[in-house]
Amino acid sequence: MADVFINYRTGDGNETAALIDKELSNRFGKDRVFRASKSIPPGSAYPDALLTSLRRSALVLAVIGADWINFQSRLHKPEDWVRQEILEAFACGLPVVPVLAGRTTERLKKDDLPDALARLAELQSVRLDTQNAEADLKRLGDLVAEMIPELHDLEHPEAPSPGPGSVSNSAGDIHGTAVQSRDFTGEVGSTVIKGSTGPVHSGNGNIYQNSRHVSGGRHYSGDGMTNVEGDHHGDIRHRFGGPGRHEDDER
Repeated sequence: MADVFINYRTGDGNETAALIDKELSNRFGKDRVFRASKSIPPGSAYPDALLTSLRRSALVLAVIGADWINFQSRLHKPEDWVRQEILEAFACGLPVVPVLAGRTTERLKKDDLPDALARLAELQSVRLDTQNAEADLKRLGDLVAEMIPELHDLEHPEAPSPGPGSVSNSAGDIHGTAVQSRDFTGEVGSTVIKGSTGPVHSGNGNIYQNSRHVSGGRHYSGDGMTNVEGDHHGDIRHRFGGPGRHEDDER
């Protein structure tokens, strides 16, 4: 069942309706939002699907575009679907929130509306400006969650109590790669080391750092030798002596 029904007129507020649908679907789940062009399957009886979904909804968002009021001839026709949906919402006692699409769209005035829709002008509206879309969509989503507690609970589920012998862990702000697991099988595909200020060795193989060492044609010199060759089992000891000699001192 869809909780939010989006009422809009094609050619006036359909793009805004799509933005609202995307935001609310990402936040609460796609099945929680009804938008006719998305939610009615091909081949379905359009009037039945539309009215059934409306009557089962908990909230109607009526998108009012810049030209909404200019469709006067349609608004006066009983068969106009924008009109029918709003009147059906009133008849069912559903809350209707006008959403003013754009920065310059004005609030509705009773004198500009058919008598049957005059109530729409008395309802508190919200604005959705595409130039401030992220903040306005977030604000609209917060309003929807406040008006429909079930949706608010979807965003803040209660954590289940841990069972006997269970293990839980948590991670705060992570910047980079993190692996959390109780029972882990397989392998991590890469080793990420950040902030290193010197050589780092991970895995099998040899490493020589600042040492007087000759191995396999590699010649390193200097004090403070670090040498790991092959597979390592046990400890590593590092010794620093006094100032070392230059390679030329050997000749």
